[in-house]
Amino acid sequence: MSATAPNALNFECETGNYHTFCPISCVAWLYQKIEDSFFLVIGTKTCGYFLQNAMGVMIFAEPRYAMAELEEGDISAQLNDYEELKRLCLQIKRDRNPSVIVWIGTCTTEIIKMDLEGLAPKLEAEIGIPIVVARANGLDYAFTQGEDTVLAAMAARCPTPTAVSDPEERNPIQRLLNFGKKKEDVQAESQHYHDHPPLVLFGSLPDPVVTQLTLELKKQGIKVSGWLPAKRYTELPVIDEGYYVAGVNPFLSRTATTLIRRRKCQLITAPFPIGPDGTRAWIEQICATFGIQPQGLAEREAETWAKLSDYLELVRGKSVFFMGDNLLEISLARFLIRCGMQVHEIGIPYMDKRYQAAELELLAQTCAEMGHPLPTIVEKPDNYNQLQRIKALQPDLVITGMAHANPLEARGISTKWSVEFTFAQIHGFGNARNLLELVTRPLRRNQALAGLGWQKLVVN
Repeated sequence: MSATAPNALNFECETGNYHTFCPISCVAWLYQKIEDSFFLVIGTKTCGYFLQNAMGVMIFAEPRYAMAELEEGDISAQLNDYEELKRLCLQIKRDRNPSVIVWIGTCTTEIIKMDLEGLAPKLEAEIGIPIVVARANGLDYAFTQGEDTVLAAMAARCPTPTAVSDPEERNPIQRLLNFGKKKEDVQAESQHYHDHPPLVLFGSLPDPVVTQLTLELKKQGIKVSGWLPAKRYTELPVIDEGYYVAGVNPFLSRTATTLIRRRKCQLITAPFPIGPDGTRAWIEQICATFGIQPQGLAEREAETWAKLSDYLELVRGKSVFFMGDNLLEISLARFLIRCGMQVHEIGIPYMDKRYQAAELELLAQTCAEMGHPLPTIVEKPDNYNQLQRIKALQPDLVITGMAHANPLEARGISTKWSVEFTFAQIHGFGNARNLLELVTRPLRRNQALAGLGWQKLVVN
């Protein structure tokens, strides 16, 4: 990841604080994605209250996560951590029998220097279930980076070709694509793939989106050897030295670093497949890496934009301000500039200029093509200062964390929760409409209310 960000972009850094959700919230989507897993969050009652509120609806579905609550005795180092964690893990094994238990470290385990990495191997050998340790604490990470720490830990557990009898059997997406086909048809179809090194994609996406992106690459003759994470821990992709990897989300820089340094993979630094422009650029960069001439992408992108014309009319000429929450801000801003919106400022909790180098380059290119001034990118923004800038600029829309949405609405500023983009299907050509559906919902609501003669009550 030696690439550098375009020098023309204006970067600033303010407070050094993260104004986001706690990263242990990654459990909300990862436990559903990895179906044979169990997540054990090791923290205090505060962590338990947060999980109960953030994921309270899911408790009735018997989710595969739990809290190991640290009491005052634990925090003062009076009790035996190993025995208590062993008791809990044995109970999990007896009740759920998962293929893997993921320990999620919290702020408290960091502060008291709890040696989770030292405890896990011994306990893993004793109970016979793999234990993966991920430190998703709120001291160091924004909330989407919780997934990053989990995937980085799992990347180290991916098998090598020599460790499995049939690597193809560990590829559930390929099995799905071949389902119901005769063996002869599968063999004939495999001849349409180009001869290229194995490619593994990383990032937790819903299964339909995984299939869509895999099929988009298949159209270009590129075979996806696996996804990290897979639907099951027992189907983690085979990874070996020299394999190529590509990310689908901007917040996975730690996973990318782990794959490069520990697994000796080659990272394809590409923009992220968010919006028709980003999806085309992502596929083109993968094709370019393998020396493949992409086919029909310009037409595919144009066709997608044509289907978005009704939404584009709503956003064109409108302004948007990103307060910074989920690390998707650069990709979303680039897409909205392409849609014809004006972006005042891009706040972002954490900026890895190497991992997002291609995305930053595409942002600068998009601004030039659309005649848009280069927006200021503010890392770790001070929310108080941002609110003053929002008051002065009066943007049509602010994409923000949940904490500031209601106060801004009370002051006549339309908002959209950034967390909604984290959970929605926004990747690939087929989901661009979902993305604009989210962005335009407050604008369409305002139009509908204005048509009824309703006016906002603004608090000074």
